[in-house]
Amino acid sequence: MSGKQSWMQEMIREIQNETRNVSLMEVCGTHTMAIARSGIRDLLPDNIKLISGPGCPVCVTAQGDIDAVIELASQRGIVLATFGDMIRVPGTISSLQEARGKGAQVRVVYSPLDALAMARDNPTQEVVFLGIGFETTAPTVAASIEAARNMHLNNFSVFSLHKMVPPALEIIFSDPDIKVDALICPGHVSLVIGLEPYRKLAQSYRKPCVITGFDDADLLQGILMILLQLRQGQNQARIQYQRAVQEKGNPVAQDILNRVFQAVDARWRGLGTIAGSGLQIKDEFSQYDAWRKFKLQNKDDLAIKGCSCGQILSGKLSPHDCPLFGRSCTPLNPIGPCMVSQEGACAAYYRYIPLKGAIK
Repeated sequence: MSGKQSWMQEMIREIQNETRNVSLMEVCGTHTMAIARSGIRDLLPDNIKLISGPGCPVCVTAQGDIDAVIELASQRGIVLATFGDMIRVPGTISSLQEARGKGAQVRVVYSPLDALAMARDNPTQEVVFLGIGFETTAPTVAASIEAARNMHLNNFSVFSLHKMVPPALEIIFSDPDIKVDALICPGHVSLVIGLEPYRKLAQSYRKPCVITGFDDADLLQGILMILLQLRQGQNQARIQYQRAVQEKGNPVAQDILNRVFQAVDARWRGLGTIAGSGLQIKDEFSQYDAWRKFKLQNKDDLAIKGCSCGQILSGKLSPHDCPLFGRSCTPLNPIGPCMVSQEGACAAYYRYIPLKGAIK
């Protein structure tokens, strides 16, 4: 047995010694997929529960905002550039994939810089990049907006639906209907924002927060770090993922976010409107703001009949609790966004946790 395997076995034994009922929430879609893939739930005693939270940016996008995106993409003369996992996300009556089938110009890109190049190379087309993501992807979008201004491009804009994670975590901790003892905090987002936002949460709500990496050893160590804090009556924010995350985060990324975006209230699927959780393009870059450029209006959130994505994202249900899961809702026929996105809890459960299996 290798040194790493022995160390992991020791961590598993220590975790399995926990006797209290503990609920831990991971708030990163990559964590959700890694936990399901690794089978970590099967290693934990029944009294330790892992809950998937609002860690998938595609999934937490409000239904009304998805409908607004589809409506914009259907307008004549618009080229909508988007990441691939948005194509099949269902709106209330359609999707971007269906809109494309009816003639809408929807293009899959791998970076907002691809959309920027598309606008530069096609000056007669109006290119709109769909900005969905957390603090991880928003700096690159901000850089593309600054680049568009430097290039004097008039045919490029961003439909910003970016969100910030810490305000959503405050809602999670403050909601009496969501029973969470501690947070497994996102590694990728924390590369940008650092430790301080979690430190404030831990102090305010007296619950541990641990920034954790993505392999099996990272996740087990992060869980153990939380359990040790709970046993000792501590409520601190700590970094397990020290090989990547700095306490102060990435000042360069933070600076460009602050130059281009400002915090606004934003709608989250399952959590409602959260104050200061959205990123709106600042007035000095308003010509690159698709909301203002095309005079778009907010659309009402209309529930998808039978879909439990909102309750799953808020940790009130697991994917197996949804009556549609694995029956009428599958990756090939998704009814809710949690089954579509590669970071969605339902997609992770469908792939790695059989419907008949026990949920811990």
